[in-house]
Amino acid sequence: MVQSGHVLHACSLDVDLRIPASRSLKAKRTVVKHLVEVSRSRFGVAAAEVGHQDQWQRCELGFAAVSGTNGHVTAVLDSVERFIWSEPAVEVVSMERTWLETGG
Repeated sequence: MVQSGHVLHACSLDVDLRIPASRSLKAKRTVVKHLVEVSRSRFGVAAAEVGHQDQWQRCELGFAAVSGTNGHVTAVLDSVERFIWSEPAVEVVSMERTWLETGG
């Protein structure tokens, strides 16, 4: 329950990726599993594959972070973005953040 005067900051990050070296769904799943598991454990975000599940060389991942401060959410998702960009197995097609703010 949100108390009066408190604001909940939540943001989702949608990442569309190419996996050029992938030649099968099994190879793709290996890359996706790595990205999702590392993001969850290292950055404490919710993470899942949310699109392109039936394509070998495409992947859409969704990440979400929640905090009492906008700055913390921004810092966490900035870290996730840097991690994704640093992965040699993927090419970033697009990234988009969507903010949700509630409070009393």
